[in-house]
Amino acid sequence: MMMKSSDHETTDQVAGKAHEAVNKAAETAGKAEGYAREHVAHADERVRGAAAQGRQRADDMLERVTDYVRDKPLISVGIAFVAGVLYTSLTRRR
Repeated sequence: MMMKSSDHETTDQVAGKAHEAVNKAAETAGKAEGYAREHVAHADERVRGAAAQGRQRADDMLERVTDYVRDKPLISVGIAFVAGVLYTSLTRRR
């Protein structure tokens, strides 16, 4: 079965349109990937910054508590005792 030249032209046109569509899809996907990567990088920076800030705040709080316990050991023991009594009374009621 022989193909007519118009059939070849139609096939070539369809193939050309298909290639254009694939190229446009690839270009759009590439842009979307770049956009996603950029936003992920910014989110990663923000999360890392927040984690570092959280660690710093926790370290600062631990240092303040340690200083308080060193400065006022008897009050610290009293606070710990009261906290233990409260915790025990709350957990026994369950």
